[in-house]
Amino acid sequence: MKKFIEEFKAFAFRGNVVDLSIGVLIGGAFSALVASFTNDIINPILAILGDPAAGLGWVIPLPGGSDGILIGDFIGAIINFLIMAFVIFIIMKSLNKLAAAGKKQEEKEASEPVKDPQLELLEEIRDLLKDQK
Repeated sequence: MKKFIEEFKAFAFRGNVVDLSIGVLIGGAFSALVASFTNDIINPILAILGDPAAGLGWVIPLPGGSDGILIGDFIGAIINFLIMAFVIFIIMKSLNKLAAAGKKQEEKEASEPVKDPQLELLEEIRDLLKDQK
């Protein structure tokens, strides 16, 4: 049992898992923000096209007394998705640009010739001996 708990600690507190859980929490909060934006700002604007009293509650009625097809809710979900996808696209594009810049810097540093410290010391000694003559 003790080994199981230690394995769980190693898994749960590894950097990637903690980063992922923070990302999920922030993503949930951002999703609520986007849903509020869609419901409170975008939907009322779109409701002008339909029945202002019903908001975006556009419904295609179905026989049998069911609620029908909720077109307005579906349009709101599409708007939420597009906003979230756009923001994720912008974030990923920025991260990829930063990663590429970091990789270029690493390649630049790696391509610079590295002098052997012993060789540098020998060259300094040689130069000092030349100056004494």
